Amino acid sequence: MVVPTIVPRAEHRISRRSIDPDALKVLYRLHQSGHRAYLVGGGVRDLLLGLTPKDFDIGTDAHPGQIKKQFRNCWIIGRRFRLAHVRFGPKTIEVATFRRQMPPEPQSPEAEAAPHAGDNTFGTPEEDAFRRDFTVNALFYDIATFSVIDYVGGLQDLQERVIRSIGDPNVRFLEDPVRMLRAVVLAARLDFTIDLPILEAIDRHREAIGLSAPARLMEEHYKILRSGASERVFRMLGEVGLLQHIAPPLVRPPDAFWSSLQRLDAYRRRFTSIPDTLTNSVLVGSVLRPIGAFSPRPRRPDGEEERPRGITLGLLPVPKRDVERLRHLMAVQRRLLEIDAPPRAQRGLLHRHILPEAVTWLEIHGDRPDAVEHWRALLRHAPRMHHVPDESTPGQPHPQAQMAGDDHRPRRRRRRRGGRGRHRQPQM
Repeated sequence: MVVPTIVPRAEHRISRRSIDPDALKVLYRLHQSGHRAYLVGGGVRDLLLGLTPKDFDIGTDAHPGQIKKQFRNCWIIGRRFRLAHVRFGPKTIEVATFRRQMPPEPQSPEAEAAPHAGDNTFGTPEEDAFRRDFTVNALFYDIATFSVIDYVGGLQDLQERVIRSIGDPNVRFLEDPVRMLRAVVLAARLDFTIDLPILEAIDRHREAIGLSAPARLMEEHYKILRSGASERVFRMLGEVGLLQHIAPPLVRPPDAFWSSLQRLDAYRRRFTSIPDTLTNSVLVGSVLRPIGAFSPRPRRPDGEEERPRGITLGLLPVPKRDVERLRHLMAVQRRLLEIDAPPRAQRGLLHRHILPEAVTWLEIHGDRPDAVEHWRALLRHAPRMHHVPDESTPGQPHPQAQMAGDDHRPRRRRRRRGGRGRHRQPQM
């Protein structure tokens, strides 16, 4: 048994004001019900570094069924390991029961998709900490005492700004090769160094990344592109030799590729959370277009348009739906630049559901801030169509009404014949 390092509230920088209020509700209710309730993982790491976490995950000794009894807004998900999702509107707080590390199994796409009998083997907080990937991701924040609990030396590694594996990285990377990718991503995003044993293990086992499920790798790359550090991540993936096994077309890309990622990262870093319009289509377009892997509408030799299909970059399968939505985004870019077009043409674009994403693309890659501001102003006054808060000045007509020359008077409703809910009686 390992004696953890416990840092009391007065000696660390985590404040409950920095924790999502809904996550606090879950933590408090579990604690009041007699269960241990910890904020876990990357959320604790980021709070200790003074960063804004993207997720607030919770660990507890309550089993999934016990968690569900505490929250009416709770759903149990997962095949390999049952997780509780407590939903607050569009937000989800993930709650996982402490579990222990299971013996390693051979990895393959089929194995990753199949359920395992041992995946629901619950454990103690100590066992849960040692099953995690890197020391800086295995810190706990205890809502009962407001203290930070460290079983694996993660606090020291935070101070030294180093990514270190929990256990032998050769073993841990063969258990799950995606951990090699995550080590690089974490170091690039936090500007940490990578521990030498991790680099040696990546060099030894990097070909094993091909055993990972392609869809899982694609999801990891969406996270990279949303991180605000995608350029640095891709450069580091190339340096450690992982990129040539994941996406060979990106090993020696044109300069336009790096410029595109720089623009994407600069846009993402303007926000504390991920904007809703920074969709998968915007992300993949920022990669595919500069390397020439995307065409607006491919045609067959006979001149007919091809059916929509996905694109594959090495091991990365870009979904067909994301490619097709990207084509819709690109199709309206020329029209977005025509801000002096007739009002009727501009009103037509306002009814396109793709418009908010298209404006985001223009803002990232278009070099036309005047056009971006024009369409942002119009979108602010179209809350029903695009779910954008209405910030118009009270008493002033909306821009759509000004363009149409309308005085924005309410339309009269036509009276139903025979009165509401009644049938007119025939005259005798």
